[in-house]
Amino acid sequence: MLLTEPIRTLPSLLLPLTGVLFLGGFSSGSFGWAAFGLVGSVLYAVVRWATFTYQVIGDRLELTRALIGRSVRTIPLERIRGVDVSSPPLHRLLGLAVLRIDTGAGGSKQEGELDGVTLVEAERLKATLLWHARARAARRAGARGTVAAHGDGPPGAAVTVPAGPLPGTPEPAGPSPATAVPPVRHRTGETLPERVLFVVPRRWLAYGPLSGSYLLTPFAFVAGAAGLAFQWGSELRIDGRIVVGAGEWLWGHPLLLGGALVVLVLAMPVLGAAMYAVFNWDFTLRARDGYLVAERGLLTRRSVSLERRRVRGFELVEGLAERWAGVARAWAIVTGLGDSGTRGQLLSVIPRRAALDVVREAVGPILTGLRPHPPVARRRRLFRAVFPWLVAAACAAVAARSWPPLWWAVAAALVLAVLGVPLGLDRYRSLGHTHEGGRLSVRSGSLRRSQVVIEERAVVGWTLRQTWFQRRAGVLTVVAGVGAGSGGYAAIDVGEAQGVAFAAEVTPAWLAPFTEDAPFTEDAPPS
Repeated sequence: MLLTEPIRTLPSLLLPLTGVLFLGGFSSGSFGWAAFGLVGSVLYAVVRWATFTYQVIGDRLELTRALIGRSVRTIPLERIRGVDVSSPPLHRLLGLAVLRIDTGAGGSKQEGELDGVTLVEAERLKATLLWHARARAARRAGARGTVAAHGDGPPGAAVTVPAGPLPGTPEPAGPSPATAVPPVRHRTGETLPERVLFVVPRRWLAYGPLSGSYLLTPFAFVAGAAGLAFQWGSELRIDGRIVVGAGEWLWGHPLLLGGALVVLVLAMPVLGAAMYAVFNWDFTLRARDGYLVAERGLLTRRSVSLERRRVRGFELVEGLAERWAGVARAWAIVTGLGDSGTRGQLLSVIPRRAALDVVREAVGPILTGLRPHPPVARRRRLFRAVFPWLVAAACAAVAARSWPPLWWAVAAALVLAVLGVPLGLDRYRSLGHTHEGGRLSVRSGSLRRSQVVIEERAVVGWTLRQTWFQRRAGVLTVVAGVGAGSGGYAAIDVGEAQGVAFAAEVTPAWLAPFTEDAPFTEDAPPS
């Protein structure tokens, strides 16, 4: 930690230290102040290391820091939803890891972090924390009389899980010894066998740029370099007009500018595949002790654990290029998971058939036979895909009368309007919903088509939404509220009767008080 902490803070200190050297004319005094800054960062790392402790006490994890004021963060073990272990490049060289604890509190930042523990300690502590979370769930199941006996435990511990109520709760009245559920004994060394569900072959990393975002890697590098030039220019007293002048000179040489753009375009798949490989190298999905464990990364190796009993479904995502290539990505829909967009990823970009096989084994099969939406939904998709570009073409044509170069914008808008016809039709074909076997599914999108399959028990409410245009068209959007993933999944532009019937099919008692053909009953739960 005395090495990794100063190196990690070095980028933020580089510009100020460089500015000190330039302002001091590289004198001995300026070098002294720069050295003082470096020594101060090391001393800061020493103090942080010496004043931080962690320990598991009873049913909680305590993180104590006493840098200036004493701070104690307490994390109840029962709230732990996942434990991630990652190893940045420098940590991997030193045999260290960063352990992050997710409690499902929301947001992209985990509630607890242990930076600089050894790899062995990180894996041991991860097993301990996750095991205690499962033991707590077993106690609660025992209080309901449904204890599930699975013998796995953390190293160096043996825990008896009583089948009675949790500590602090009143004893139930009158259970006889003959009907009492015996306690379940959790012992060490009795771990469930680990099973590797899938390892993404390295040759499939070539599919990565098809997702789209990685294709912009060359332009991101250029934008970052330009921003760095402006930032360094102000720090190093380089006149910003030099940078602007270089850009104007390049703009004044269209052949050179066009060649640079061609190089960037040609570099898109190469650099995109390289960056994708760095983040998703050796993507492995395992089933281990009641968890789905996803590991990936070349420079920074990351391991994410998802508790299987909290998985409520999955989301299969296919971009336009991915659909043409027959590949897809998958995310798990998990209750109480912070930063689900990153931590919930089950599979990177792999062939769709393989993705469905893995998801079927890990979560459940995908639902087919989606119900089509009414023809008015097709007209709405076409209108949205074509009309805005026709309006843009008309506005550009009016402006082009006074400035002729805008005629190219008119032509571009008309081309996009024509391309909007197949896009709108494809958006309509992608719409669908169904309910079957205790699960429901909704699908939408074209450039990014997403099909969500969730368990019926995950639905916590419904939203039936209509805009003014939807009311005139006789359609509505039905949103299934789910306490997992993004929080809600929508069936877009379904018929009014069709949408109400869909919600009533999944949770019939909830909608009974609001439908005209069903009498109100006080026993029906609120929606």
